[in-house]
Parts: sequence; C-alpha cells; structure tokens
Amino acid sequence: MSTKIRASKKQPPSLFTSLPKDIIVDITARVPRCHYPTLSLVCKHFRSLVASPELYTSRSLLGFAKPCLYVFLLNNNADDDLRCYILHRKTNRRRKTNGRLVIIPFLPTMPNNVRYVAVGLKIYVFGETDKDHNMTASAITIDCISHKVQTLPSMPIPLAGTVVDFIDGKIYIIGYCDKEWKKIKMVVFNTTTQMWEPEIIKPEMEICPVLPGHVVVMADNMYVKGNDNTFVYDPKESTWGTDEMLNSKRWVRSCVVDDVLYYYDGSKLRTYDPKKRCWGVVKGLRELLFDRRCSGWSETVSYGGKLALLFRKQLLKLNLILIKV
Repeated sequence: MSTKIRASKKQPPSLFTSLPKDIIVDITARVPRCHYPTLSLVCKHFRSLVASPELYTSRSLLGFAKPCLYVFLLNNNADDDLRCYILHRKTNRRRKTNGRLVIIPFLPTMPNNVRYVAVGLKIYVFGETDKDHNMTASAITIDCISHKVQTLPSMPIPLAGTVVDFIDGKIYIIGYCDKEWKKIKMVVFNTTTQMWEPEIIKPEMEICPVLPGHVVVMADNMYVKGNDNTFVYDPKESTWGTDEMLNSKRWVRSCVVDDVLYYYDGSKLRTYDPKKRCWGVVKGLRELLFDRRCSGWSETVSYGGKLALLFRKQLLKLNLILIKV
C-alpha cells in the first residue's frame, strides 16, 4: 500500500539565520553600513538586526564605526516633502573613491521647512507648519541606529524662520514669534534631560532679520548671520553682541571644522579663523571647483573631520565633493 507524502510548503530555514546570534552580528558588522537599508528589506530578522545596539557596538570594537553623512532631499513624488539618504562611499581598484546616496526606506518624509541638528547618534528635528502654513511647536528625534522616529516634548512656543545649533549638551533654537520679524526669541533643549529649559530667552538687541539655516558655533559661541550683521551669543554669560569682521563677508550655508568656518562663495572656498580674526582662501581647488561655478546652489557640511561640499548638478540632483581640511 502506497502513501502520498505532501510536500511541505514551508521554506527551510536560512543557513545564515540558523547560525548563533553572536556570529551573525560579527558577520553583519563587517558589511559596509551603506548596505543596511537594503539588508533591512530582506526580512524582519535582518530589519531587527541592523537596528540593534549590539551590531553597532560590534562595529565599534572591530574598528568599522565611521561617521555617516545624512542628506534630506526633495521627493519628486510629493510636494515639499523630503526623503532621507545616507552617503555611500566606495573605493574601486584604482583607489578612486566614488559616492552615491542611498535612501532610508522606513523613515517617513520630512517637511521642507524644518531644522535639523545632529547630536551623537541622533538627529533632532524642530519646527513644522500645519496645513494652514502656521508654525507648530513639534519636535522629534531620528535614531541613527534604528532609524526610528521619536516624539519629543513640544517647544515652549512656536517659532518661524528658525536657526538651530548645539553647544555643550544643549540645543539652541532661535526664531521669530507670531510671524513678526522683530520678535526674536530663543528656546533651549537639554539633550541630557530631554526637556526644555524653562526660560525663554529674549535677545537684548534687535536681531532683524535672521537668515534660516545660517548659524555656526565657534569657540563655544553661537554666530548668527543676518542680512546686515553677524550676531554672537555667549551661552555662559548669556550675552549678545556683534562681530564686525564676520560682517565683511556673506558666509551663508557655511559650516565649522576644527573651529574654523568654511563657506563657498560661488568661486572660492573661504575660511575664517576666530582666534586670528582673519579671512583666508583654501588653495588648490580651482580646477576641482571650476565646473561648479554655475550650480546655483551649494552647501558646506562637516563630515568626520572633513568638509563636504554639496552642489546642484542638475535639477533635484546633487554633486558631492569631500575635502580633508
């Protein structure tokens, strides 16, 4: 008498996932992090693995922990929404390093008018407009390990046209209150306690207007670029002032590396040393920057002790240059 054996539809377990967990973590830790977004799409097991703190502890112990550059770009399929990408750098056989931006699939889109600041392994996001284009007091964080979004306590007051930066464990947010240009206020978020400071700071001088996004920190002081003046805030003394030397240049879309300010003026990469109080120009970049003169838009960012220059190569496409300074 013969019997029919029905083939099981259940797939056999993967040889990789059947390995001990510590071996799986060790193997995955050696995979370049830029591949993690793709790896997380394979199955829930890998999605959980690439978001686990154990994996990043292992990467650090193996010497594979490296700074990551996050870029928020306009999404072609949505109005004013931004998608988050990670820079993937790869060296070919000729030892030439190429870069491409890899999308993070599980992060929600971000509004176009929010402000970002990176602190440790988190990206803090402040400010958002509602459907009627009114500013809200929303605040969230993006965990750079799990790529999960967490809601923070709301800002004490909604602020428009904000500039944001980080000094000594605290995030300072400056903006306009009630949509009036002369009502500048500043609120402070403590990253240790994850709470807002009770005091709302009102500058002693009239800061008008402030350009969104044009703020840097040098020598533990915050420098804010306005149309006509550069304003300086000393958090230890809680005092405001101006800097005449910085007023001589329009240092917009700038960044600081090793306490030196860098910005691209459309033809040259300029520097400002606050200790020497003098301007300079980075030499040897004429040929590299020649084709970028007509890009129409540029951004400088600090990236693991290096300077990253982002240019608009074509509409909604970026051209990236990394410079070790």
